[in-house]
Amino acid sequence: MTTALEQERAQAAAWFHALRDEIVASFEALEDRQTTGPTAGLPAGRFEVSQTTRQSDDGTDAGGGLMSVMRGGRVFEKVGVNISTVYGDLGPAAQKAMAARGVPGMESDPRFWASGISLVAHMQNPHAPAVHMNTRMFWTPHAWWFGGGSDLNPCIEYPQDTAHFHDVQRAHLTPHGDDLYPKLKAWADEYFFIPHRNRARGVGGIFMDDRNSGNWAADFALTQDIGRAFLPAYVPLVDMRRDTPWTEADKETQLIHRGLYAEYNLVYDRGTKFGLATGHDANAVLMSLPPMAKWI
Repeated sequence: MTTALEQERAQAAAWFHALRDEIVASFEALEDRQTTGPTAGLPAGRFEVSQTTRQSDDGTDAGGGLMSVMRGGRVFEKVGVNISTVYGDLGPAAQKAMAARGVPGMESDPRFWASGISLVAHMQNPHAPAVHMNTRMFWTPHAWWFGGGSDLNPCIEYPQDTAHFHDVQRAHLTPHGDDLYPKLKAWADEYFFIPHRNRARGVGGIFMDDRNSGNWAADFALTQDIGRAFLPAYVPLVDMRRDTPWTEADKETQLIHRGLYAEYNLVYDRGTKFGLATGHDANAVLMSLPPMAKWI
């Protein structure tokens, strides 16, 4: 008999997969719409899809997922949309990380289950903003929670684009509570700050982690709306900027900004650290890194 927990986990994993399919279709449609400009002569980009697998220390199955990456498209220089469902026992380092986050009992029972979607897009046109989005569910015998969010990372900021991105997120979050958008926006501002550069990596968005109100259905609905907000918040910005002429100076600005993004993901990002610490496919974990970057 399927337990309520198993049903919830299956429901969450199926949602992440459905969101992945919707985003992949939307991004490939963007590629088809790019019929003018310096990249119009390139083949319309398509995602290359590969299965990822993970094994426990004893060689048994420990989950996996789908890695979908498009490279060298008309609109996207590199974009990855990954989903995974992984499980097993957390190693000592990951157990300590969980204990530091207030999850008790991991030493005595280190089992875990996690599922989610993660997306990072790096653009051909420097005027079109890079973006990150993820949503996820995490379970241990001692606690469960949801997390996720999205943040906009333009190298050349347009205030109206920033306003649109935030307005759509606010509209999707407000039904869950008037205080939720301001709270998750402030959390994103804190989380996506780069201390060693004393600056934010982008113009913010929303972020949450450890979301457990005690009502699984309500927290899952919130997580779904964070995912649903992504395409209407982002795609209109790409459509608005993908035909904007750019200069070599603009491209230089983009490459330098990508260096900031790479620094953040390699030094601070929780998802990157967790993925590498738990033995997930390194190519999938590091999918977020830009194809080219520059430091001066």
